[in-house]
Amino acid sequence: MKKNEMEQLFISKFGGSSESLHVFNAPGRVNLIGEHIDYNGGYVFPAALEFGTTLAIRKRADGKVSFASSNLPYTAELKLEELGTSKTGEWIDYPIGTYVELKKLGISLTSGYDLLFHGEIPNGSGLSSSASIEVVTAFAFLSMEGKETNKVEIARLSQRAENQYVGVNSGIMDQFAVANGAQDHAILLMCDTLEYKLVPFRTGAYKLVISNTKKRRGLVDSKYNERRSECDEALAILQKREPSLEFLAHLKPEQLEQWQGDFSNEVLLKRAKHVVEENARVLKSVDALSANDLKTFGELMNASHDSLRDLYEVSCLELDVMVEEARKIDGTLGARMTGAGFGGCTVSLVHEDSVERFVAEVGQAYKERTGLDGEFYVCGVGDGVHEMKGEK
Repeated sequence: MKKNEMEQLFISKFGGSSESLHVFNAPGRVNLIGEHIDYNGGYVFPAALEFGTTLAIRKRADGKVSFASSNLPYTAELKLEELGTSKTGEWIDYPIGTYVELKKLGISLTSGYDLLFHGEIPNGSGLSSSASIEVVTAFAFLSMEGKETNKVEIARLSQRAENQYVGVNSGIMDQFAVANGAQDHAILLMCDTLEYKLVPFRTGAYKLVISNTKKRRGLVDSKYNERRSECDEALAILQKREPSLEFLAHLKPEQLEQWQGDFSNEVLLKRAKHVVEENARVLKSVDALSANDLKTFGELMNASHDSLRDLYEVSCLELDVMVEEARKIDGTLGARMTGAGFGGCTVSLVHEDSVERFVAEVGQAYKERTGLDGEFYVCGVGDGVHEMKGEK
């Protein structure tokens, strides 16, 4: 949402004028390639999107904090001393959780605030709506209080808010990409060390098309835990060969091929193959983009999906149909599921001349094959969290 539109929305809700009103924005994110390898010591390759969460915020003198959203009906007004004393089960737990983490760092609010959120990320799409809310809240509070806005630390505390206050055991990738994204760049990120590098993602005449299957992701938590356990078992087998091996993704593909006879359980071997080969695909993707080789990048996207479907087994009918139909469109270089799986979204790299046809034909075929109405978002790669200064 544009800055002036957000200001008018805020004034209609809370009154007053735009004087002393500040507007901040944090994007959603998509992982371009590198799925289910973060907890196995591998690289991920996310990018910030051009749409996300906008927050208008203004100080108030009575020591109360008011939360409202243009998207959701639930509102709340709490005294400062009440913030974080109990969870509500509502969306405000995400911004309140960031305040709780700021307070643990010795950063308290010196006044009350009115906050109005506007979200453009569909809930449950896997594009990090919760991380976007957490990061924009932390950045806004720090800015309003005149504190340092270290974006790496903002990502860390936002993850803690989700893990410890909200109670969702997410990794760091979502918050990190939302905080540290840069326009026309993807982020090569090692999740355990937070070592990262911005990689140019200049796609020229090609657009990212994110396709939402609208399939509810009911199996994610149980299958996520199951896959982590299987990876731990596979690692234990390989450590008999290489005791110093800390993570599956640290193994080279040729090493796994040499030692695959050690696996009596085919399922564990399939999981290990996905992890090792997916990590290699991420690094090849960086090389391809550095050489402006979008064709190879698209082929790596395709290989990633096929591996997630066949070796890691976290895809589903709806994701597979969306990918299959995407690949039928001339001008599609690559298509894959993105996120944890069993629903959510796919991401495709599509020539701008084919985008209209892509949305129409993939949408129609998807509806015919699944009975569901998909949603499509055509977007570029945007900036991480920032204050909207001088933007109309």
